[in-house]
Formats: sequence, structure tokens, C-alpha cells
Amino acid sequence: MASFDSSLARVLQKGTVIPAHPLALNAARQLDERRQRALTRYYIAAGAGGLAVGVHTTQFAIRQPDIALFRPVLELAREEMDRADARRDTPLLRIAGICGKTAQAVAEAELARDLGYSLGLLSLGAMKEADDDSLLAHCRAVADVIPVVGFYLQPSVGGRVLPYSFWRRFAEIESVVAIKIAPFNRYQTIDVVRAVIEAGRDDITLYTGNDDNILLDLLTPYRFKVNGRTITRRIAGGLLGHWAVWTRKACELLEECHQQAADDAPIPGEMLAKNIEVTDANAAFFDAANGFAGCITGLHEVLRRQGLLEGVWCLEPNETFGPGQLAEIDRVYAAYPHLNDDTFVAAHRNEWLSG
Repeated sequence: MASFDSSLARVLQKGTVIPAHPLALNAARQLDERRQRALTRYYIAAGAGGLAVGVHTTQFAIRQPDIALFRPVLELAREEMDRADARRDTPLLRIAGICGKTAQAVAEAELARDLGYSLGLLSLGAMKEADDDSLLAHCRAVADVIPVVGFYLQPSVGGRVLPYSFWRRFAEIESVVAIKIAPFNRYQTIDVVRAVIEAGRDDITLYTGNDDNILLDLLTPYRFKVNGRTITRRIAGGLLGHWAVWTRKACELLEECHQQAADDAPIPGEMLAKNIEVTDANAAFFDAANGFAGCITGLHEVLRRQGLLEGVWCLEPNETFGPGQLAEIDRVYAAYPHLNDDTFVAAHRNEWLSG
């Protein structure tokens, strides 16, 4: 069984902002190391409590043999997190995306562990035809190598529907320490929360990946009766591609949600309105109108406007904006100036890009 450091467990359980780390490329679609490091520095300076690297936002194609960027991007982020941790009292959570069928997933978990990553975010996208028994055996094999963050990914971007029965058994895997809930579906979100509660796993921390409901996920108490006793759980933080942009403000919003949850008072209308604003912005960045086709490019565009990326290039040349997406990004930028962190980025960008 893979072990998880207690100081990192405290960070995870408190709830924090974990951006899904993008990939910085130059015009030749090669790794731009300077800007890759600058992104990591931005997220840390903005207040993120950890980073998820080698995930969907980093582009799954980094694993292709002719591209071979999986290890380099993990190493670059590790170096920057090492540098930051040397100046911090609270360690950063280091999360590596884990993909593929069992042999590949175990090899990626071993690499991540050997590079100093503390957790593996386990995608089951490559196991779409597997039954629950096979899926759970796969999860256990990875959890023997590295502590696991489960991942309920919506089918429209490569995930699969996973029933309550799966999550109930998944929650019994001892090395599971968190679950990122991202089906973009309230019924399926409830399945995961109820499964964790009914498994008696108060040590599994819940994180939202539901970009269509971020703030409400963080504000909502989930209550279920187990053996005649009412148990309440909350989603503690977020592991989100959306939080790869406007990250400083995301940290402020999470703090507001934590304070609201601590007060356990009725949710004010202002927070409900902010939830809609964040969702509206996400729809533009993630190209919801076109089935999320431009979700990575949209994030790149925000970072390009801030001067952190040189362009919006992806590894796949045909991956670009959806019809009307740029106009939508213009619209939400104008509509919600209080949600961006452009001033913060402008004040520190040259510092992050140097060295």
C-alpha cells in the first residue's frame, strides 16, 4: 500500500486550489521551457496549494513516443515546486496524471513516485469497456504504487459513466485519499459523495471538477443518513482546468466559500450570483457551445492575453477555437472584470519569465 505524508494530507483535507497545469509551446509546437516554468511560478505565487501535471489540460499527447514530453513536464514542475517548498512552511501537493491501461498506468505511477510526486490522478478513460471488477483491480494496482485521487470524468471529454456501486467499492481501496468529481452532472456527483459517506471514509477528501457548478459544489452540505445517524460532508477544494486561469481570484473565491461553510449560514444571493458568473466564464473558456472542442485553446487564449503564453498552439495542429469562442471570451472578459487577475499577473509576469 502506498503511503501519504501527513503534512500533505492536512493540506489536501483543508481544501485548496489545484490548477490543472497547461503545456507551454512555441510556434514550432515544441516545449517552451521558460514559459512552462513561468506558469508554475504563477500558480504558486497566486496561492495554489498544489499542481496537477500531465493531465488533460497538459494534453494527453505528451505521452506519444514521438513527442515524449510526459517526463520533462513532470520534471520542470517538480523543480519549481522544490524551489518554492524550500521557502514555504506548507508543502505543495504534487499530483501527476495517470492514464492508460494497467501496464501503462502502473509505469506512469512509478515514474511519478520516483520524481517525487505525492499523488496520482487516475483517469479511467482507457478502460471504457472494462467491467467494475476489472476497473477496481486496475485502480488497486495503481494504488499499490502511489496514493490515488479518483477521477469521475464526464463522458463528453473521454470519461465514462460510473455507477454508485463502483464508487462504493472504490472507496474501500485504502490508498485512495481523494476523489475529483467532474461528471458535470448532479445525480452522478451525489453518487460519489454518498458512496464515500456510506463507506465510512472520512479520510477521503472530495474535490470538485464540475466546471459548470464550481462555487455551489464548494458551498453545498451533502447530508445522508447512515445507520440512523446523519452525516454531513462538503467538497473541500477544486482540481480544475478552469483554475489554470484567473488563479489568484480563484484562491480568493475558495477562501470565501470556506468562510461561508464555516459559518454554516444560508448561502447569500451574492455567492449564488458569483457561481453563475464563474460558470458563464467557464462556458467561454471551455467552449461549451461546441461540445468543449476548444477547451484547451480557450485557456491558452486567456494566458496569452496575460502575456504568460506566447500563443495558443496545441500539440495537435487541428486543435483550435470553436466557432464563436473568441467572441465569447471577449464577452465574459468585459462582463466580469472582477473575476480576472490581470493586474496581479502584470505586476509579476517579468519576474516569473526570468531565470
